[in-house]
Amino acid sequence: MEKTKITVKSSVNAPLAKVWDYWNAPEHITKWNSASPDWHTPKSENDLRVGGRFTARMEAKDGSFGFDFGGTYDEVVPHEKISYTMDDGRKTDITFVSEGNETKVIETFEAEDTNPIEMQQGGWQAILDNFKKYTETN
Repeated sequence: MEKTKITVKSSVNAPLAKVWDYWNAPEHITKWNSASPDWHTPKSENDLRVGGRFTARMEAKDGSFGFDFGGTYDEVVPHEKISYTMDDGRKTDITFVSEGNETKVIETFEAEDTNPIEMQQGGWQAILDNFKKYTETN
């Protein structure tokens, strides 16, 4: 059975090279990778190449809950596209499109079966919105 795909997108008011760097550099990932102000990512590792792995530790700031989010890269086209398979087997594609001084980030991922589609889309969109805000102000 084919999994439902969810797409989130944002136009970031920053050039493509900066967006790519902020998306992939662990020192930036730890600053923007959260869906709400009461969560954070204290640790991130990223080996951005086909067959390379990434992991991010996501935790509630009060320490009540946390989980590791990770996967393996299937395709990396610098400044254009990243595809990876999450540790639970779901696939994600991220496309970066330069539009002058803006960069469009389009992320499509396979939904998981535990949480409602709207909740998953809302969570991923909130993280992407946080990325946009961080990238535009730093």
